[in-house]
Amino acid sequence: MGSMSDVRVQLLAKELEAGQRTQVYDTRLGQMLHRWRTRKALLDLDARQLQDIGLSCEEAWKEGCKPFWKA
Repeated sequence: MGSMSDVRVQLLAKELEAGQRTQVYDTRLGQMLHRWRTRKALLDLDARQLQDIGLSCEEAWKEGCKPFWKA
């Protein structure tokens, strides 16, 4: 499988938000997009929010920095 650029993933995210792709989460590409978005969001949480979900800053950083193609 070839690598996917962040630009392509961002374009797919915009398409999703615009409702242009309705079944993207049913595909491997959709799963990778979901990982990219949720890991990015995880890196944006502050210490209090991380504590609320039961993660340390180190655990969040480790997960948030994983490439989107890795489960």
